[in-house]
Amino acid sequence: MRLTEFWRRMHEHFGEAYAESFARDHVMSELGGRTVLQALDGGWEAKDVWRVVCGNQGVPARLR
Repeated sequence: MRLTEFWRRMHEHFGEAYAESFARDHVMSELGGRTVLQALDGGWEAKDVWRVVCGNQGVPARLR
């Protein structure tokens, strides 16, 4: 998954404004105690981060 697709899905699920805030501020244990941005900057694949977000936040199957 490309980062552009990752961000499209984040914006679709969380909304334009909250997606950025969530990615910057929400620490998830499934990401090793990192935020979305920290995980992406640390080399995690966008598809793996998206899977964690989906599981953590109950993203509907149609958006996965």
